[in-house]
Amino acid sequence: MKYNFNITTIDKYIIKKFIGTYIASILIIIGIVIIFDISEKIDDFVEKDAPLKAIIFNYYGNFIPYYANMLSPLFVFITVIFFTSKMAANSEIIAILAGGISFKRLMYPYMLSAIAIGTFTLLLGWFVIPPANKGRLAFEYKYIKKQFENKSRNIHYQISPGTFMYAETFSTWNNTAYKFTLESIEGHSVISKLSAESAQWDTIKDCWKLRNYHLREYKGDSEIITSGKTLDTTLVITVEDFYRKEDSYESFNFFKLNNLIETQKMRGDQMVKFALIEKHTRVAMPFSAIILTIMGVALSSRKRRGGIGINIGVGIALSFSYILFLRFSQMFVHTDALPPYVALWLPNLLFAVVAGVLYRIAPK
Repeated sequence: MKYNFNITTIDKYIIKKFIGTYIASILIIIGIVIIFDISEKIDDFVEKDAPLKAIIFNYYGNFIPYYANMLSPLFVFITVIFFTSKMAANSEIIAILAGGISFKRLMYPYMLSAIAIGTFTLLLGWFVIPPANKGRLAFEYKYIKKQFENKSRNIHYQISPGTFMYAETFSTWNNTAYKFTLESIEGHSVISKLSAESAQWDTIKDCWKLRNYHLREYKGDSEIITSGKTLDTTLVITVEDFYRKEDSYESFNFFKLNNLIETQKMRGDQMVKFALIEKHTRVAMPFSAIILTIMGVALSSRKRRGGIGINIGVGIALSFSYILFLRFSQMFVHTDALPPYVALWLPNLLFAVVAGVLYRIAPK
């Protein structure tokens, strides 16, 4: 059977309903989220003397796109359930199907809308929200969260091929790495070893200042030793690498995040897990718009007793379960049970199977 995929009046009607209801649900739910967030954080704002301008623009101005994007699966599902249930209750779905339009063709405007929302969400997540997150996180660490303290010990990094760095501890109080060592290796041989009592970051020169250092250079059977009180040196690694937090990856755009992942893999940095989780979450979540749209139409296109309320209740429960499952799947990465590209796509895979079953039993 051939289908006419030109945009018809019915298609325009459904697309208008879909996008309009989607935007309205964002405004309503995000408004409620903001009210709860203000009630939770008002004491922090007052205690830290946060300026009203910073609260409005630096925090909530960046808070809104972040949570709107994160809760996009919820908005999509509620949107589809709500307006499709209304169409079914008004017998519009029955009339459309009775008019010779198949259920598969009925899905066409829904899919166009879902693809548009998914694409928009993907672009937002990669390029717009990261700089917004940078402002939001800066505000949170200044006025809400406790000051970050790096508690790592025995820090090992391969800062570039053949160059390895070690520090016993790092103090965020004075930006200093203690018991600092830098080794350069070619093949299986150490060609130089730089040791220092401490390495402090110089914010003016943007370099590391070594104190009480010893440099050993190995050339064949000879060894050259150089010692001194202080030495300024630039390394590939900067002080920002010691301040890397779990949520800091939210402020990296597509290109910076991919570059950082490659760098952290080369260094053997355990924090790469968080970067990979962020990357695969940003890619996987937009596809939920298509999967949850199919589920939503299949669930709500049949006229039911109890009206729209039951469908909306089921929709909210399923969309929240998707978001929770997506967050829960991150635990598989942290425990090394599954690689990120598998764990973060599990919710989509499971819900795609459910969507396929619901589609098969939907009214035709």
